[in-house]
Amino acid sequence: MRRADRLFQIIQILRRSSRPITASQIAEELETSRRSVYRDIADLIGQRVPIQGEAGLGYVLDRDYDMPPLMLTPDELEAAVLGAQWVAGKGDAVLAGAARDLIAKITTVVPERLRPFISNPTVGAPLSRASLPDGLDIAKARASIRKGHKIRIRYRNEQGDESERVVWPTMIGYAETVRLLAAWCELRQDFRHFRTDRIGAAEFLDERIGCRPAELRSRWKRHMQAQGIQLP
Repeated sequence: MRRADRLFQIIQILRRSSRPITASQIAEELETSRRSVYRDIADLIGQRVPIQGEAGLGYVLDRDYDMPPLMLTPDELEAAVLGAQWVAGKGDAVLAGAARDLIAKITTVVPERLRPFISNPTVGAPLSRASLPDGLDIAKARASIRKGHKIRIRYRNEQGDESERVVWPTMIGYAETVRLLAAWCELRQDFRHFRTDRIGAAEFLDERIGCRPAELRSRWKRHMQAQGIQLP
């Protein structure tokens, strides 16, 4: 968990309790050390978050404290709407639902004067053609990428030849009508891009890949850049 996220979660933990919460309780919930919690609370107090208490006794948050509303510019809001519209049209069912939920959440937390930029934006994603059906569960594939787990696939190439591969997934790419699974292929000992509509079967393994997911992603980016493809 990023430190900024942890600071936010500490505020949320204190906000929902009317009784003092000890550093041990916070550390257990956030799966971190008490020392980190003490340091984070000291930083929050230094940022004038009204937390009262001390080590060993527990901490409480002033009931009148409220976090400032999410402040976004009209351009930022419309960028979020445009991106969510695109994902809702191109993403798998789970991502599409998450995109709609994201806009609903943003709508509830931005000031009233900014909500028209969400409900009536000046931008819009074009209607997309239906994507070809995927041969693997995209949501599970994304989970494997996050966890750094391998996937065994049965793949059919453009000529119709089938092969079985064990791959280290690193990215799901979304094209106009197809999706691509970018992965290190153990069979070819190189990075490959597999069209998900050509995957006949997929088994999500518990076996971990041979490096950290972030390292695999960096290696894939260098591979793409070596081919003259610039990535964000």
